[in-house]
Amino acid sequence: MRIPQNAKDVDTREVLLLGDPKLRIVSEEITELSDPEIQKDIVDLHKRLELFRAEHGFGRAISAPQIGICKRFIAMNLNGELHTIINPEITWKSEEEFTMWDDCMSFPSLLVRLRRHKSITVQFTDEEGTAHSWSELPIDISELLQHEIDHLDGILAVDRAIDRDAIVERRAFESNKEYFKEQVDYVIN
Repeated sequence: MRIPQNAKDVDTREVLLLGDPKLRIVSEEITELSDPEIQKDIVDLHKRLELFRAEHGFGRAISAPQIGICKRFIAMNLNGELHTIINPEITWKSEEEFTMWDDCMSFPSLLVRLRRHKSITVQFTDEEGTAHSWSELPIDISELLQHEIDHLDGILAVDRAIDRDAIVERRAFESNKEYFKEQVDYVIN
């Protein structure tokens, strides 16, 4: 996907923060891609991702509910390549799981230790209406999509915390990185 030039003029919505009840709503499927409002929302979500990355220095994806749009779509930036993931469905999960410290735009000062499937297969549609299937994804994209699809279902990373010590302040994590990295199988680069 390419963000249109006029996207700079889009009045982007703020990222909703932990505690906002809109983050708990299960999103509705998108049935009409040609709806101008949906097209505007897609541009707005990509723009919010771009702005968040510029402001915070991290963020590979954002789901529509995180800016108050209760529709099933995700904006992704994978190594500079933009993707719109509409109505994603996980069709396969590896039996093998791993632990990691996950972060989120809706609580940027926290990290959560949780467990995810090492690989997934996901089917979705893009903004042009083309169907895609990404099979047996690598760990980095797999964990990212599991996180974002959880958002579409009203589930937050804090809901998946492994135990009572599994939620930490980012500043504590950054000042004790080696200690925290030893507690998990995988670390986001």
